[in-house]
Amino acid sequence: MNNITKYHAFPTTKFFSNSLFDDFFNRSIADFVGSDGLINQPAVNILETDTAFKLELAAPGLDKQDFNLNVEDNYLTISASQKTEEKKEGEEYTRREFRYEAFERSFKLPETVNQDAITAVYENGVLQVTLSKVEEARPVVKKITVG
Repeated sequence: MNNITKYHAFPTTKFFSNSLFDDFFNRSIADFVGSDGLINQPAVNILETDTAFKLELAAPGLDKQDFNLNVEDNYLTISASQKTEEKKEGEEYTRREFRYEAFERSFKLPETVNQDAITAVYENGVLQVTLSKVEEARPVVKKITVG
């Protein structure tokens, strides 16, 4: 589960300042068990502007119909699945491969997101999700003249 809000890395203290501790606790589970397709979490960039949050999710090799985005209980869940069957017709084969890729990531939405104005576009292997902010959450800029 991820927060869309700002992330602060695991704080280091003098007691736990060795790199072994940092390496162990600041790694994903895929680093320990290997990333052979069983655990597939795409990388995500999150950008905040005055009017919206923007998520960029790296997911090359998928089609836009492979994605499923849902908002429920202030969580945005992005999932995708793709099943590929590779076989050669008319040949005797000793190996036939099936490939199934899937992932699911959830993000807690802040109250400032307008849940009715979420849009997504998939281009060049990157899913771009725009989470517009509600009008009240946008900063107000006023020019004040000096009299």
